[in-house]
Amino acid sequence: MLLATTENIPGKKCEVLGLVQGSTIQSKHLGSDISQSFKTLVGGELKSYTDMMNKARTLACERMIAQANDLGADAVVAVRYASSAVMQGAAEVMAYGTAVRFVD
Repeated sequence: MLLATTENIPGKKCEVLGLVQGSTIQSKHLGSDISQSFKTLVGGELKSYTDMMNKARTLACERMIAQANDLGADAVVAVRYASSAVMQGAAEVMAYGTAVRFVD
């Protein structure tokens, strides 16, 4: 599956199939959450949260691709990611875009 942040694929004519999306809500273990809160006192990267967000983006993207495959898409264009805090230590990540099929 080809993913692009652009609205079209150079050299390809595309038929729009529709919106596809995938999302997930991820949280950290309470122990990790507490240890990361201490890290905010001294500064630096919160690696466990970085890992959590990377995992969430990957899962959301996989779910978006599954929807596109169900539609018979060759690509997803105009791919975007959005995230929001659901509660302390938990975040929702959404991947969305437009599923397209290549035409001659």
